[in-house]
Amino acid sequence: MKLSQSFFKTLREVPNEAEIPSHILLLRAGMIRKTAAGLYSYMPMGFRTIKKIENIVREEMDAKGSQEIRTSVLQPSELWEESGRWNAYGPEMWRIKDRNGRDFCLGPTAEEIFTEMIRNDITSYRQLPISLYQISNKFRDEARPRFGMMRSRDFIMKDNYSFDKDEEGLDKSYMDMYDAYTNVFTRCGLTFRPVEADTGAIGGSNSHEFTALCEYGESEIAYCTSCDMAATVEKADCVDAKAEEVEMLPLEKVHTPGTKTIEEVSSFLGITEDRTIKALLFVTYDDEGKEKEYVACFIRGDRELNMTKLVNALDIPEHSIEFADEEKLNEKIGAVAGFTGPMGLHDCKIVVDSELPGLKNLCAGACEEDHHVLNVNYERDYKADILVDLKTLKEGDPCPVCGAPIKHARGVEVGQVFKLGTKYSVPMGATYKDENQKDHPIVMGCYGIGISRTFQAIIDMPENHDENGIIWPFSVAPYHVILVEMKPGDEEQDKVSEELYNELTKKGVEVLWDDRKERPGVKFKDADLIGIPIQITIGRGAADGVVEYKLRRESEKVEYKVEDAIAKAVEIVNLEKDGRHFFK
Repeated sequence: MKLSQSFFKTLREVPNEAEIPSHILLLRAGMIRKTAAGLYSYMPMGFRTIKKIENIVREEMDAKGSQEIRTSVLQPSELWEESGRWNAYGPEMWRIKDRNGRDFCLGPTAEEIFTEMIRNDITSYRQLPISLYQISNKFRDEARPRFGMMRSRDFIMKDNYSFDKDEEGLDKSYMDMYDAYTNVFTRCGLTFRPVEADTGAIGGSNSHEFTALCEYGESEIAYCTSCDMAATVEKADCVDAKAEEVEMLPLEKVHTPGTKTIEEVSSFLGITEDRTIKALLFVTYDDEGKEKEYVACFIRGDRELNMTKLVNALDIPEHSIEFADEEKLNEKIGAVAGFTGPMGLHDCKIVVDSELPGLKNLCAGACEEDHHVLNVNYERDYKADILVDLKTLKEGDPCPVCGAPIKHARGVEVGQVFKLGTKYSVPMGATYKDENQKDHPIVMGCYGIGISRTFQAIIDMPENHDENGIIWPFSVAPYHVILVEMKPGDEEQDKVSEELYNELTKKGVEVLWDDRKERPGVKFKDADLIGIPIQITIGRGAADGVVEYKLRRESEKVEYKVEDAIAKAVEIVNLEKDGRHFFK
């Protein structure tokens, strides 16, 4: 492709809406263009990389026996009502009506439509297992779209679904996809880690998230360097403090004027924060948005509440809970802003962290202005409606598996695999008949890859960008080679450029030829910005059949005869195509 004939424009200034390096570089390199908040168009150069990522995904899915289909983006509400998710999914679902008033959604995911397809066509155990996938646009009405492809409202996703007779079959399908995902992200040039994850709105029993490790990721993972433990912070279990074998002391109410925070009351009483009980109050809502109940959570004062664990304990959608206004809860449940404790509350659900029963003689709010209570003990003084781990696993906390100190890392979720079991097949009636003609629910798995997220996450890897621009891994680069012709119109340079372009193309090398009548400095800046792996410059040496050869990842330029430059580029292309990577 000649650059003079391309729909191509780079930006010198950093766009106002771009906040992280990958987003900045995609916009500056002309790979994407913003349409509206959370909505982007893929320009020709960027779309070539998107297609290469898609093809890597297709090759790995096909290798595992999964078959590609395409379903409609528009999904009828009836299917979502059958599964119970029409109201439960939340405000991220884009709901629309047709001209007849019938409800549809723009699919944020596709469990229902795939289950409906299978239940209509699968009747016998002989037809199982089956694995189907699609690569298509998905839509989620994000409250705060940001960071380009990382949190957008329209994104490209590969989702596929496995259908098995039993849990043993699901285990195999799950591991097949786990292995395929490992191959996909390795081939895309990502530094990543599979971690245990919460199942969220998709549901099911088990899940692993594939996290691309980078400084600017929204995901936070906890991992252990002494064992294989790795999980998202939302999912990670915590180790309770060792139970205390001491005598319970009598309750003692103390005057603590103006001490509304854990830090203030600890300082006032001269105790450490881990000797206090922290109260957090919430209100939940039903499917129609009406207040349902109040929830009071209690954890050790120096701990942080894990909202995902709370939502799971309450068995409610994430969008149906929010922090309550303590000032308004005095008459309703007996809470007192800044002085709420587990004793004296009424008409609310009490959720207590699993650590508190083992701790003795703690300090808690007295549900009375300017007062706390000392020597509060579980069961004697208060009880829980739900007793569960509510803690966030922090860096330095003991590993829940081996006890070694936990470390944290940031990353981008680029893929996730789920064991759905019969979550969708039972309510939607997707069954098969066994050898004895007895009906059984089909056992399902669900597996997603964010194509557009992966596209951006690749650039966020430290090795895939520098101060000059993108450094694409060879496997997903828009082109293999960029020819930078210094003086288009010069007879010798035109001749050598033409020879390089034709010979490389003939040998299966993808070539971008910068034949624009621009200053050399502009061409070099653009070449670095768009990140094509191999740069060949045709300048004054063309008359002698000599060109400059440079790898984008390196600073050194080498002069080669034209035929040697061609041979070198072809060698690298063939190595990469065969999986014998030249670029590490």
